[in-house]
Amino acid sequence: MSIALSLTGCQFGKKPEKAIKIQVNISRVVSGQTLEVLGMGNQPTLISQIRLIGVEAPNLRQRPWGLRAKKRLQELIGKEQPVTLEFDIAAQDKIGRTLAYVWKDGKLLNEQLVKEGYVLHIARSPNQKYNPRLERAQQWARLMGKQIWNPEKPMRLTPYEFRRQYR
Repeated sequence: MSIALSLTGCQFGKKPEKAIKIQVNISRVVSGQTLEVLGMGNQPTLISQIRLIGVEAPNLRQRPWGLRAKKRLQELIGKEQPVTLEFDIAAQDKIGRTLAYVWKDGKLLNEQLVKEGYVLHIARSPNQKYNPRLERAQQWARLMGKQIWNPEKPMRLTPYEFRRQYR
């Protein structure tokens, strides 16, 4: 596992914050918002679940949207599995998945999924580093009628509404 540090620009006299990034191999794509990766921490064979920050994918039972989001994330990752995880303020969600922005070949996959209309952007404090990018991506997807925003056949329920209705 390699660790890379990058510095963000200074604003209003603040010290630059260090963004922690690590490169990992994907074990499998669980859904349009969750991955399993190998080799986080000091245990190279440990499998960890990663939840993409700032996005909410349709439930896999929310057809056809959930399966399309999962398939698209698999395509974005591709056959060459290594991706870079970038962390924000909160390290885990309430069910213990590691929260991260996922980068591949210089592209922020969280943003790409939103821009192509496969997932929704959902802002969740305190992880807000890329919220403006994700908000613009969602506006683009809506304007262009991409996937879940297709006016001919839109997704009718948000993932949250779907989970509440079909428990």
